[in-house]
Amino acid sequence: MSRVELRGFGWRHAGRRAWAIRDVDLTIEHGERVLLLGPSGAGKSTLLAALAGLLPDDSGESAGRVTIDGREPREARDRTGIVFQDPQTQLVMARSGDDVAFGLENRGVPPAAIWPRVSDALDRVGFPYPITRSTGALSGGEAQRLALAGVLALRPGLLLLDEPTANLDPAGAALVREGIARAQERSDDDTTLIVVEHRVAEALPLVDRVVVLEPGGGIRADGDPEVVFASYGDRLTADGVWVPGFDIPPLKSRTPATEELARAEDVTVGQRLRAPVSMCVGAGEVLAVTGPNGAGKSTLALVLGGLLAPTGGSVTAFGDPRPPHKWRAATLTQRIGSVFQNPEHQFVTARVADELAVGPRRVGLSDEETGRIVDALLERLRLTKLAQANPYTLSGGEARRLSVATALATAPRLLVLDEPTFGQDRRTWIELVTLLATLRDEGHAVVAVTHDDDFVQTLADRTLPLGAPRVHDPLPRRRRP
Repeated sequence: MSRVELRGFGWRHAGRRAWAIRDVDLTIEHGERVLLLGPSGAGKSTLLAALAGLLPDDSGESAGRVTIDGREPREARDRTGIVFQDPQTQLVMARSGDDVAFGLENRGVPPAAIWPRVSDALDRVGFPYPITRSTGALSGGEAQRLALAGVLALRPGLLLLDEPTANLDPAGAALVREGIARAQERSDDDTTLIVVEHRVAEALPLVDRVVVLEPGGGIRADGDPEVVFASYGDRLTADGVWVPGFDIPPLKSRTPATEELARAEDVTVGQRLRAPVSMCVGAGEVLAVTGPNGAGKSTLALVLGGLLAPTGGSVTAFGDPRPPHKWRAATLTQRIGSVFQNPEHQFVTARVADELAVGPRRVGLSDEETGRIVDALLERLRLTKLAQANPYTLSGGEARRLSVATALATAPRLLVLDEPTFGQDRRTWIELVTLLATLRDEGHAVVAVTHDDDFVQTLADRTLPLGAPRVHDPLPRRRRP
């Protein structure tokens, strides 16, 4: 069990004027289950990192005090488990079973107990593969399940979850929530839970308390979920919190798609996309690519974006006889803009403003033209105050908006977006979806890989569902190789 206490806590990243989070006074008792809310950029992930003892002294400035059972967070790591927004950052082994076992081995768990706990944790999160599955072959959602299994296997006294279902298909997300609930129900493990989730309704059954961070610092609301939402619902909605019961009007296209911009015929990519996929997308439409984790959605997005060559079938776009992966970089940048599932994988500079300028400069625009584009995108996607920040210090939602902005910087006719609404609060979600609707109505085409049903219902003009993933590993999970 773990008791959490913060008194006047604050953190400012090195090189930033604004505090990521400040003036937080909070006590969480043993065994409490807390949903931590707040708009994008309010400091939720920073608070979790502080509790996990993962804010190095040389990476920023701290204020106040944080303790877990009276100890500094770094001294309490043996009882703390955290799942990050980007699960790839915490996978360390080549095989899935070994990755879950890694933490148990480091904690000195007896060898005879390790593999039953590995198997139990994988079952609880619905991991669909044997323990021999390569971690490098996992989709983003599958990696998220594996990372959660690695933490659950440790049976921590304090469990910190940063959007644990954000990249999961609905069935996988339900399995993970069930796994978290089962972990909480263990009679011998009264775990304290702090979970960050933008989608409130799905997380509420897991918690008994809601804490809402004030955008400017401190805590806006704290208490029973029903009382908090009844008392602060309108104000929280205005701040961007996904308060249950607030619907979003559809933004479907009113006109049919015009010219065809891209087409795939019987495309396959080795083991990553085995079932042939055929599709087309035209100017003036949004095509949502859906399906379970591991079905090949992100792989298809890379192929359509000209960033990966298919091993079978063909891709054509913009009437060019060459496939997109053989275009010159400047040509590809002007025609197709891509957003990766993990936004950090596409950042190449140390400042947000410089990141937005990369594309325009690559296609030969002047400094004056580039500056106008950068300023407009910063304003449009609520990034102006972060123009001088390092992209790697942004929150998950801010990093996602920056990655979308970089794709828009060269005004490509075709946008290929992988989970474009990941990490967004209600306000920035609406702004981002409205922006995509405007681009579509101006004649752009959008292909969006997504598990976000609200995105599909609100914006998608057509849906391309990919099939269930196939399991290729021949060995059973429960046997240690």
